[in-house]
Amino acid sequence: MITLLQLGSELGNEFFPADSTTFSAAPVTGVHISELEDPTTYLEGGELLLTTGMPFGHSATASLAYMQRLTDKDVKALGLGLGPWLDTVPQHVIDACRQTGVELGIVPDGAPFQSVSRAYWRLSARDDTVNLMSSLGTQTALARAAIRSDAINAVVRGLAQALGGWAAFLPDDPQPATVYPASAQGFVPLLRQESQRFPRTGMPSASTFGINGQAVVLYPILAGTRIHGFLGVGSGRTLTKADRQIIMTVCMLLSLRARQRELMVSTNAALGGATAKLLLHGQPESARLVAEEAGMDELPSRVRVLALSVGDEAEARSAIQSLGALPASAALPPVADAAARCQLRFTDDAVLYLLLDEAQLGKAPAAPAQEPEAGAREIARSLRAVLSAPLTLAELPANLPALRQALSGAPAGELSDAEADFDASAQTWVEALAAYTRADLLSAVTQYLRHRGHWEDASRALGIHRNSLRHRITVAGDLLGIDLDDPDISASLWLALRRNQG
Repeated sequence: MITLLQLGSELGNEFFPADSTTFSAAPVTGVHISELEDPTTYLEGGELLLTTGMPFGHSATASLAYMQRLTDKDVKALGLGLGPWLDTVPQHVIDACRQTGVELGIVPDGAPFQSVSRAYWRLSARDDTVNLMSSLGTQTALARAAIRSDAINAVVRGLAQALGGWAAFLPDDPQPATVYPASAQGFVPLLRQESQRFPRTGMPSASTFGINGQAVVLYPILAGTRIHGFLGVGSGRTLTKADRQIIMTVCMLLSLRARQRELMVSTNAALGGATAKLLLHGQPESARLVAEEAGMDELPSRVRVLALSVGDEAEARSAIQSLGALPASAALPPVADAAARCQLRFTDDAVLYLLLDEAQLGKAPAAPAQEPEAGAREIARSLRAVLSAPLTLAELPANLPALRQALSGAPAGELSDAEADFDASAQTWVEALAAYTRADLLSAVTQYLRHRGHWEDASRALGIHRNSLRHRITVAGDLLGIDLDDPDISASLWLALRRNQG
């Protein structure tokens, strides 16, 4: 912003104060020339007005009225050109300026008003260059801050310091807001309330509103057309062009971070899904290699499988978010916090499987549990969910059929124990196999089901020829009167065998 002091220094003897040694540092928004009796219609406020004194030089009353009109329009600087109309400055003009607070400057005879205008624009060009360089320096510093590990904190702090005010970033999720300085924390509830007015589709623009008498601007942070959060700023003054450029830079940096996070979450979800799929299909070693190469956490040794009935990916996210509102029996551990952090997720045939680390279940959550929202409670009422017993990674494939069967019969609106609906007849089958003395049918059936009907693998585990295993499976089927290749039967029998082993 150009000041009257700068303008006087630039012009020297062509523009000097009437009754003091130096001009003040009052800002000047422009230079305007007028000989109208009331020029304020054509003024915005803040200008330096140049005149020969024709409208007011003849009387003290006219001078005072003229200066008062300027003051009412927030014009605080007047340049009086001598020569054409006045040879000297009348005392009543000086008195009127003092009385109304208008700063009076003199343009001597022979100095064109155009010189004053040109000087103003020269200074403006220099000021714009300085502001541009300062803005570029600030933007460079903010870009460097954006690659730090604490990027959000660093960028918000840098923006607040550059504006000489405060800044706040409100992510569009349950994460806490980032605010600088901390004294501006009280603005966050009002900012969140205002953010609810933004449309969730299209390309929303910034919103300006007042908080405690100061103007606040709220900018949506977009990645594509999705809003990832909001940036609120308050400077306590009118934002300059350079300020807005810096704010736009911060919005862009926050949008890039949001997009990076979106891609990272998507990539991690894909890698976690691939790892979970390998585990559920009996490939634990391959799953470990994928997890190691992807930089994922070490795979747990024992897991409990949480199965949820879902449709598409959006429904899967909603189901996980509603788990906190899902009632469960006292015998089952809380699963909501572990499910929200679980990377090992795989959806197959409208069932979402989450492989929860048994060691982490039951531990206190990182943050205090919040009261479930009404939407989450509504989703929970129609959600079917079952939780398996603790399993080693090698036991996962053989337990999937039983888990799916338990889910199909589970009641909606509660978390069920996968083994609670245990088929009593299956226990009778186990007892009959164990009572058979002519061959070890119990071990034969167990390994056959464990290896999902693969004769070579099952016979190798038993240490017998595959033809001997075929004979024993046939005997077992005839003894029990069942088809061991029926998925429903094998699922129930497998659960009974595991309970018998436990």
